[in-house]
Amino acid sequence: MKFTLSWLKDHLDTEATLDQIVDGLIGVGLEVEAVEDKSKGLAPFTVAYVKEARQHPNADRLRVCDVLTRSGMVQVVCGAPNAKTGMKAIFAPPGAYIPGTKITLEKGVIRGVESNGMLVSERELLLSDEHDGIIELDKTAPIGSSAADALGLSDPMIYIKVTPNRPDALGIHGIARDLAAKGLGTLKPIKIPAIAGKFKSPIGVSLIFDGGDVSPCPLFVGRYIKDVKNGPSPKWLQNRLKAIGLRPISALVDVTNYITFTYGRPLHVFDADKIKGSIHARLAKRGEYLRALDGKTYWLDANMTVIADERRPEALGGIMGGEESGVSDKTVNVFLESAYFDALRTAATGRKLGVQSDARYRFERGVDPAFTQTGAELGTEMILELCGGEPSELVVAGHVPDTQRSYLLRRRRVANLGGVEVSEAQQKEILTALGFEVTEKPDGLLCAVPSWRPDVHGEADLVEEVCRIYGLDNVPFAEMPRLSPIAKPVLSPLQRRMIQARRTLASRGLNEAVTWSFLPEAHARLFNNGQRNRDLVLANPISSELSDMRPSLLANLIAATGRNMARGFQDVALFEVGQAYAGDKPEDETLRAAGTRRGDVVPRNWQGGQRAVDVFTAKADALAVLEAAGAQVQTMQVVAEAPSWYHPGRSGTIQMGPQNKLATFGEIHPRILAEMDVKGPLVAFEVNLSAIPGTKTRTSTRAALKASDLMALKRDFAFVVDEAIEADKIVKAAKGADKQLVSDVVVFDRFAGGTLEAGKASLAIEVTIQPREKTLTEEEIEALSQKIVAQVHKATGGVLRS
Repeated sequence: MKFTLSWLKDHLDTEATLDQIVDGLIGVGLEVEAVEDKSKGLAPFTVAYVKEARQHPNADRLRVCDVLTRSGMVQVVCGAPNAKTGMKAIFAPPGAYIPGTKITLEKGVIRGVESNGMLVSERELLLSDEHDGIIELDKTAPIGSSAADALGLSDPMIYIKVTPNRPDALGIHGIARDLAAKGLGTLKPIKIPAIAGKFKSPIGVSLIFDGGDVSPCPLFVGRYIKDVKNGPSPKWLQNRLKAIGLRPISALVDVTNYITFTYGRPLHVFDADKIKGSIHARLAKRGEYLRALDGKTYWLDANMTVIADERRPEALGGIMGGEESGVSDKTVNVFLESAYFDALRTAATGRKLGVQSDARYRFERGVDPAFTQTGAELGTEMILELCGGEPSELVVAGHVPDTQRSYLLRRRRVANLGGVEVSEAQQKEILTALGFEVTEKPDGLLCAVPSWRPDVHGEADLVEEVCRIYGLDNVPFAEMPRLSPIAKPVLSPLQRRMIQARRTLASRGLNEAVTWSFLPEAHARLFNNGQRNRDLVLANPISSELSDMRPSLLANLIAATGRNMARGFQDVALFEVGQAYAGDKPEDETLRAAGTRRGDVVPRNWQGGQRAVDVFTAKADALAVLEAAGAQVQTMQVVAEAPSWYHPGRSGTIQMGPQNKLATFGEIHPRILAEMDVKGPLVAFEVNLSAIPGTKTRTSTRAALKASDLMALKRDFAFVVDEAIEADKIVKAAKGADKQLVSDVVVFDRFAGGTLEAGKASLAIEVTIQPREKTLTEEEIEALSQKIVAQVHKATGGVLRS
């Protein structure tokens, strides 16, 4: 919301300075975004009189001007085509900074003729893009007076941010009301004219509504004005509109803009001669369209409010008028509209069509319904004053919606809720100044809410009104009581897992990606066994290619890998930690960590250590995440089962029992890669962080380190087993032989063929034996070795390879 200081003072009788006004606005909750005082930048520029303009002796397009300035007569060489004898212009003396060209003027010689200053254009002063000629002022402008006064730019412009709950502050009169309540002056009453109609309007108005809870247009007030003369609006009105960034168009249009910004009441004028029959406020029909004043054509649907004549829609209700019935310099008869439109329907229409306007901005926040007829009277008065004409009687359809409501403000509520002690008399004074009708009751103040405050809906809102006018700076600081001398953990266990997973995967050389929570339908089917989960289909997607919520993080990561490969990156390692969705209920949302790798995990080098990614790379990533998240990895099972998007022979699942699957890993199925147009092979993993069981202890400290001061020893064993036996069974059997002494078991070799029987394989393990209390004797080591062999044989049927 923008306005000028003088415009504000038309409604606020005050002696306050600009700085006091700004402080007051901030104090009542209207954030001041900027204050622009163009007079400061225009200080060096003054009004000058061109006594004589003659042809330059050495240039056809230049003129030599004798210019009478504040300091006397000077000679200026000017290239503007409109420089002529007898005109008044804006003079820039040597030393002045020209903002449009970013140069500082100096005395000079142009084509052999001395030039002492410059006559400037609007673009050179950054007033507009006009640069075809120098600024030509009214001949009554005093010589030597400031350019800011002559151009009507000596009035500071204030730009405030208005929160959506304060539609009353979208009019200068409403802002003045707040400042008056703050004690910065006296609110000037609105002089409502009583304009007698001289004839019956030839254009009637009707409201056509087919039902529903809320009428799209509960009230329409109109007036026919004949024999008007449309043209440029007066200078004072143009200057005010220019100061707030609006382009003056014509007197009729400028009047509607002036009323909109002064009172927060949008108006519209139709060229009455372009209207056929009566005007109807109704819902649009399927297939109808409107060519609006912004030059665009909008196709309408049955949920949009239009103002139509007997032929077609002529305006979008509460948003914008139509081009067909717009006024022009040839307009003679007009029909003035002042209507009240439903806020929700106006907002929905504006969003759907993507059209912004000052009218929509106000109607969707809530225009004062009781001001509808007053707005029509004020608009009529200005049109008659600026354009002449003869008014008809008012045409009214519908009625003012009932907004009456009252709330009791109990005596101690301001102190209890707001934290400030404000006397009841001062509370009554503040609320009365804001327009509330206040009645004293035995237990407090009964406050009737004014029609321009749709945001007040209870006692707490009344407390807020008192506090913001009294001064939020006066609210004392109060410490919140400590519930415990020791601060509780800020992060939840799941949040800590998320952080640990990110750190771990980044440390393993993967790059973090942040992808959409949505994905195309085709990708959603690939990661849901070929089916589409209807619960995950978006009702209003931001794009047709982002139609479903993601059932897995892998889909978007695989697509991102493909995009990286298309740009020449062949070794790609990406991970993401985020939510995946199995349905539309809160419990269907899980936090997951997923990653993809493609290319070489170890690049080509002189030592020949190149190694491509494989299923075990993905398995190691998954186990690292689980361990970092606090899971007991040593108690988990790894089974050769995985979802359908993995290669069936090169994938697995990490679980704690059949019902609690914590992670999947493996090579992505070639079919999936072909569908997503990604070249493989590609391995991936996905860990369900939400499924990891919590620790039984409440402490977050690590267990005490139990290190032995005795040297560990290693023994190698090679077992011949059936090829179908999983190596993990041998590892777990060896560890179970003596959990106190066996600290680690690692598989280091696998051999098949040769002298071994068909269907048999040799698996070699390295067992680390860590004594705890004493050095083991050879007999004790041999006994432990025999126990390991026996445990492996019992679990797998394996025998020592001879």
